[in-house]
Amino acid sequence: MRTLSLCLLSATALASPALADPVVIKPLIDARIRYEGVDQKGIANNAEAITIRVRTGFELSSGPFALLAEAESTMALDGDYNSGVNGNGAFPIVADPQNIELNRLQLQFKGLPKTLVTVGRQRINLDDQRFVGAVGWRDNEQTFDAARIEWTGIKNVKADVTYAWSDRTIWGIDGFGARQTAVDGDNVFANLSYKHKYGTLTGFAYLVDQDEVAVQGFALSSQTYGVRFAGAAPLSKSVKITYIASYARQSDYHRNLNNYEANYYFGELGVEVKAFKLAGGYEVLGADNGGALTSFQTPLATLHKFNGWADKFVTTPPNGLRDLYVTGGYGWKKVGPFDQIGVNAAYHQYDSDRLSLDYGSEINLQLAAKFGKFTALAKYADYQAKAFATDTTKLWFSLEWAY
Repeated sequence: MRTLSLCLLSATALASPALADPVVIKPLIDARIRYEGVDQKGIANNAEAITIRVRTGFELSSGPFALLAEAESTMALDGDYNSGVNGNGAFPIVADPQNIELNRLQLQFKGLPKTLVTVGRQRINLDDQRFVGAVGWRDNEQTFDAARIEWTGIKNVKADVTYAWSDRTIWGIDGFGARQTAVDGDNVFANLSYKHKYGTLTGFAYLVDQDEVAVQGFALSSQTYGVRFAGAAPLSKSVKITYIASYARQSDYHRNLNNYEANYYFGELGVEVKAFKLAGGYEVLGADNGGALTSFQTPLATLHKFNGWADKFVTTPPNGLRDLYVTGGYGWKKVGPFDQIGVNAAYHQYDSDRLSLDYGSEINLQLAAKFGKFTALAKYADYQAKAFATDTTKLWFSLEWAY
């Protein structure tokens, strides 16, 4: 209600001067049907989830103002899975609960020079979403009740600052306990970036305030400060190298009773030859003393993008995580009825940051095809456990239509 009231009051107070400008209405429609199957060692039953997710809404713009409203609903056609909130503990988790909610309600103002202001319930994706993202892979998107300012008043420089007072989680309206519908707190996300022809240098500060005792007893509240550089350099007309390097330092914040400090390191080097891509990387989420939640955590990230699609490391283990990986992919355009077809594969080797534990390894495979407004996807993950979690395989088939 706090966000809704703020948006409506802002719209009432600010929209009047823009009435002389023409009004443009853009419909927003996004629908997806997906199958997810999970075979997890130690759980007798395999999960079989067939879900339909639909987002519908509109964006109304006039002059420097834009008002966006969007609803989101998820329905399970086959409920033989543990959604995390439905009580089906005899099955592995597929984190797509049935749900209906207001996904976004935001007001944007572009009337100031080189400045964009967004207030309300909104989608926020920062950099590669390693620290803050919308978790678009799941049916129920993560959004934030927030005020955000993006400023580009100096050439090649961008300042991006957000104050978020609520994290609207993927667990939907039935969320409870450690999987709340929303988690309140005084969160601050700040990025300052400089764009050069060889890449973008970004300094960042993320103050995560998980002000809800049921969510790990405040132990996911943290302050993280770091730097990131990402870019590409051409070697010829058809060949270029890509590179990413990042470092961050994290410690306890606000009501977190843990006293810890942990480092984050990330490096990736790749090569692209026309439609072929190959890259290798190493990511370290450090540990402090081996206590629960005293390792480097990123609870607001789009976690499915990182450390393997089997999602075994969405919470960093107490002894931290080291992920050594290699990825490869190839794409084709205009193949039969398809506009694009792409294949991707990845291999991960996981180890602990302390105690030299061999956690296990994982293989990821994906085939995607686009035709018109449709995207079809087949995806597979196979995690082979050694010193962490249990063997898990996952399989997905999905069809998505977006307008």
